[in-house]
Amino acid sequence: MATLATTMFTPRRQAPLTEHQLIGSSHGMRQALNAVRMVAPTDSAVLIQGETGTGKELIARAVHDQSARKHEPFVTLNCAAIPSGLLESELFGHERGAYTGALNSATGRFQLAHQGTLFLDEIGDMPLELQPKLLRVLQEQEFEKLGSTRTIRVDVRIVAATNRDLATMVQERRFRADLFYRLQVFPIALPPLRERLDDIPILVRHFLGKFAERMNKDVHIVADEVMEVLKHHSWPGNIRELQNFVERAVILSPGQVLCAPLGDLKPELKPAANSLAPAAGRTLADAERAHIMEVLRQVDWVIGGHRGAAVRLGLPRTTLLHRMHKLGIVQEEARQNSC
Repeated sequence: MATLATTMFTPRRQAPLTEHQLIGSSHGMRQALNAVRMVAPTDSAVLIQGETGTGKELIARAVHDQSARKHEPFVTLNCAAIPSGLLESELFGHERGAYTGALNSATGRFQLAHQGTLFLDEIGDMPLELQPKLLRVLQEQEFEKLGSTRTIRVDVRIVAATNRDLATMVQERRFRADLFYRLQVFPIALPPLRERLDDIPILVRHFLGKFAERMNKDVHIVADEVMEVLKHHSWPGNIRELQNFVERAVILSPGQVLCAPLGDLKPELKPAANSLAPAAGRTLADAERAHIMEVLRQVDWVIGGHRGAAVRLGLPRTTLLHRMHKLGIVQEEARQNSC
């Protein structure tokens, strides 16, 4: 009987990874990182394009951190998170009395980012009526606060990001063409996680080490079959979804083995060619059942106790019994030792 292989590592022996480090060695990530290295030393505008959760802000921070402006402010603004009526004030600031409720003057993000970098996230959500004012600042590096006639000059580098197809929005007259071309001086495309299969184990181990240390847990074992399931999930939420999944798994793991809630993922796998993925059509429930069955065989169907399957799987005994029942695993042979 083949034994279940596991992937083991010790997070504390690895070099520490900061929040702003970009992890991955896939072709798409290498291209993105090479693009960052080329454009960072310049003052050119950068447009980062990629799905939600692919790490666009990390790329923007990398551009800033590798530029001559790295010791100056890095200011962010999510254009989708600010009501359209307040976005102009957030960008350029306002004077007292500029509009109802403006009891005090305020400094805008452009002024705060002087000599540094302004990261405009979700630029595709910027209202059409505000786009000419943004274009003027990008071209002239000057603006007026709301309610003021005094011109303020700034020195700001712009990095923008979007998960939308701005070229199509331009054709549909939902985004200004002149602003689009001004922003797209140097585009950087971030690949979705489903196109970075080789990076998933690296990311899983990074997040596992990060959350295990944060929660003061000794979780450091990932079963190979679990890793294969994670590698071939579609990850519609990309890296953010994977990070949240690993964090939840660490919370659920009382022992050294990562207790991955595979049932929370989509029911179908999408195996890649020439991979060790499960056969086409196999569901995550099938993979979880096979994983539990293999561990049960290894421990001679002992469920409880310090040598039982529950400990190896990193599950409470009652949770394992519930999953066995749900997956239709026959328990006649199981010897339920007390804990």
